[in-house]
Amino acid sequence: MTTEQKEKWNLKNLRPIIGLALVSLLICGLLFPLLITGIGQVFFPYQANGEIVQLKGQAIGSNLIAQNFTLPIFFHTRDQSQTASDVDPDITLQDAYSQIPSISNATGIAADSLTNIVNQNQEGTLWIFGNPYVNVLQINLALIRTYPSIYTSFP
Repeated sequence: MTTEQKEKWNLKNLRPIIGLALVSLLICGLLFPLLITGIGQVFFPYQANGEIVQLKGQAIGSNLIAQNFTLPIFFHTRDQSQTASDVDPDITLQDAYSQIPSISNATGIAADSLTNIVNQNQEGTLWIFGNPYVNVLQINLALIRTYPSIYTSFP
């Protein structure tokens, strides 16, 4: 095979390879993501947009990402050493129960009432796997809605 034949052979074989790469890039990198995003927006808009939670028409957080509650009148997320990431929005029931005395002292809300709110906002796990938990944002929203006179400065 001469050098000229080798070059023609290389160009002849490269053309389908490059074409396949471009078509794959177009389908996998553009069309498929747009299709999945469109399906998500049409059939699951709340989930596809990050499960944004609103209070009185104002976006205040997401159910999927931990919110930074620092005031002693709110439940707090786990410390960074207790979770794999700093964005876990849930705490165990035990962690929620352990925060009740300090919240009760800071707000004057009876500990029994706070315990009831924790129990009402308990989320389950899959069958027997894992422990029950509460979403910190949801439990703090329950406090704001249940005790509006204490939480007047919040939306």
